[in-house]
Amino acid sequence: MTRPTGIICPLLTPFETDGTIARDLWTSHAKWVLDQGAHYLSPFGTTGEALSVGMAARMEALDWLIDAGIPADRLMPGTGLTALPDTLTLSRHAVSAGCAGIMVLPSFFYGAVGDAGQARYFSELIDGIGDARTRIILYSIPQNSGVPVSPALTARLYAAYPDAVVAYKDSSGDWSNTQAVIGAAPAVSVFPGSENFLSQGLVAGGAGCISATVNLNAAAIRAVYDGMTGGQDMTAEDAAIKDFRAKVQKAGLIGGMKALMAVTSGDPRWLSLAPPHLNATMAEGEALQVELGAAAAHLVRS
Repeated sequence: MTRPTGIICPLLTPFETDGTIARDLWTSHAKWVLDQGAHYLSPFGTTGEALSVGMAARMEALDWLIDAGIPADRLMPGTGLTALPDTLTLSRHAVSAGCAGIMVLPSFFYGAVGDAGQARYFSELIDGIGDARTRIILYSIPQNSGVPVSPALTARLYAAYPDAVVAYKDSSGDWSNTQAVIGAAPAVSVFPGSENFLSQGLVAGGAGCISATVNLNAAAIRAVYDGMTGGQDMTAEDAAIKDFRAKVQKAGLIGGMKALMAVTSGDPRWLSLAPPHLNATMAEGEALQVELGAAAAHLVRS
């Protein structure tokens, strides 16, 4: 079975001032990121403020992307929620739409259940979807969820469902965990959650990266991926994408990116974030634009 590889964008979610998703910005931004070189889009991950968006809105917005002409096989939406029935609802919708995969958090809050409880959750999810097209990206971000997806759990789930469990996103920021997952489940595509570990990951057998800043810097990140997989020396380019990431992260990542998008696009709707986040400001975007300098020139749209 072909495993996913490449550069994946956890898509920003633009909102109208009333809190609904801004359909025109949503679809145009998604197309632009793909045109810039992202291999896949992952709507409704952490960067997309997924856990602040209702289920009905998430399913409708996924349909909007497909209706806008974005191939479903370029989409890997986040579907993980605490309650298995809710995760099943989002997952069945995405799989039935023909999406390339679904990115699934462990069932969080009840962290004491450990790997055994999470194995039950993922097993009942896969069995409950009941579709041979199911492709799951295990999503570990324990600093947010409070629950890791361990290397041992990854190996266990792959052994039980080798056709369904195809990838792992490691947003822990802990390179030793990424290495451990690659070692425990070598047939699973392992994606660091930042381009900070893209080059390191590729050398160690990783599959690429799934990074928030692909929203802004897809072409440069894709160039490093292509160059490294082609055997080129990308040391300078790798340093540049890491510097870009550091500056955006310092500006607040989600809010910083949205503020910069508002400035470079001229559309203030990008300043809206869903509660409990605070809205961004034009001043924040202007400051980040100055900090990035020429590295942000491609973001200015006429």
